[in-house]
Amino acid sequence: MEYVYSAMLLHSAGQKISEANVKKVLTAAGVKADDARIKALVASLDGVNIDEAIKTATPVAAVAAAAPTKETAEAAPAEEKKEEKKKKEEKEKKEEVSEEEAAAGLSALFD
Repeated sequence: MEYVYSAMLLHSAGQKISEANVKKVLTAAGVKADDARIKALVASLDGVNIDEAIKTATPVAAVAAAAPTKETAEAAPAEEKKEEKKKKEEKEKKEEVSEEEAAAGLSALFD
């Protein structure tokens, strides 16, 4: 994520998004820069209209950053419990299948 932020910072400052500039930003922020990731980022941004990309991404970011309302804050624990229950049921199903498979494999030894 830091890599993308460094590119956005360079863009907003009117600087060229180059490998050297991204590395300088990351280093200044105290991030150990990975040259391969920097190279991949710069290559993937080549020819991209960053202003247009930011405009299209803003609604998604605004929704994600919205403060929870009273209704959503109250609904969150209930939804979490539902998800936990669902995960537990799925895990139990997986365990049942694996026990059946194990039994079938053992019975093959005695045939």
